[in-house]
Amino acid sequence: MDDERGFDSRFFSARDGLKLHVRDYPANGANGLPVVCLPGLARTAADFHELALALAGDAKHPRRVLALDYRGRGLSEYDRNWRNYDLRVELDDLMQVLSATGVTEAVFIGTSRGGLLTMALAAARPAAIRGAVLNDVGPVIDAKGLIRIRGYIGKLPTPRDFDEGVDILRRLLDAQFPKLTAAQWHTMARRTWRRVDGRLTPAYDPALMKTLEILDLEAPLPALWFLFDGLKDVPVLVLRGANSDLLSEATLEAMKGRHPHLEAVVVPDQGHAPLTSDTEMINRIRRFVGHVERT
Repeated sequence: MDDERGFDSRFFSARDGLKLHVRDYPANGANGLPVVCLPGLARTAADFHELALALAGDAKHPRRVLALDYRGRGLSEYDRNWRNYDLRVELDDLMQVLSATGVTEAVFIGTSRGGLLTMALAAARPAAIRGAVLNDVGPVIDAKGLIRIRGYIGKLPTPRDFDEGVDILRRLLDAQFPKLTAAQWHTMARRTWRRVDGRLTPAYDPALMKTLEILDLEAPLPALWFLFDGLKDVPVLVLRGANSDLLSEATLEAMKGRHPHLEAVVVPDQGHAPLTSDTEMINRIRRFVGHVERT
C-alpha cells in the first residue's frame, strides 16, 4: 500500500527511554525549509502521508518532512503509565525528536492536539517555529467536541475487516463528514486500525481514554490565549471544518483579531478535523509553506 513507500521509519528515544517512531520523508533534491507534522489525539503520522509526499517531492521547492507518532500511537511504544499521555510529556518528546533529527527550525502542521503542541512549542522553543498550520484547533476548545470524542476514544468495536471498520466510522462520523468518498472512508479506516497477528486493533493505546475521563467537561476549559500569542510573530494558517464542534466560529474570529498575519480557511462539508490529503488542501498548505520560506 502507498503508506509503505516514500519515507524512512526512524526510531528515537524519549527522555525516559520510551521508543518513538517518526516518518522521515527526504527532500527530492535541494532542501527547503523542513516541515514537521503533528497528528491529533488518537491519530498517527499516516494521516499526513499524501501531504508529506507532495511537500517532499515538490518539483520547485522540495523539503524534508517529519511526521510523528506520539507515544502510545502508531509504531511508537506504548507507555505503561497512561498519565504520561500528557501534553507536557509529548512536548518534551517532540523537542527530543527535533534535536535528534537536527531540525532547528521548521513549519509545523498540527491537527487538533498537534496544534496545541505547536502552540506549546512556541512558548518552550520559539525560534524553532517559522510558521504554523493549526488544523481545527485554537486556544479555546469547545467542550461539546471533547464530549463527542470522549464517547468513542478507546471504545470503538473491533471490526472483523476494514470494510466493517468503514461502517463503524460512517455511523460515528457521517454528520461531520457527509461527503467523503468511499476511498476516503477506507483510507480513514486503515489509519484508525492496524492488523496485528491477523486481527485489527486500534492504531493507538486504548488507555488514551483515561486522559479524557479525568476531565471535568461540565466546567469551562481553561483558555490558552497565552500560548497562541506566542505565534504572533510568525505566519499562521488556521483550517476550520465548517461542521467542527471543537473550534468555534467565534474562537476563529477572535484568533484573527489577535494575530496580524493570520490566514483562515473554512473547509465545507468537513468537521473535526479537516483532511489534509485532498489535492486542494495540499496545494493550499504548499502555498502557505512557500510563503513562509520566502519571508
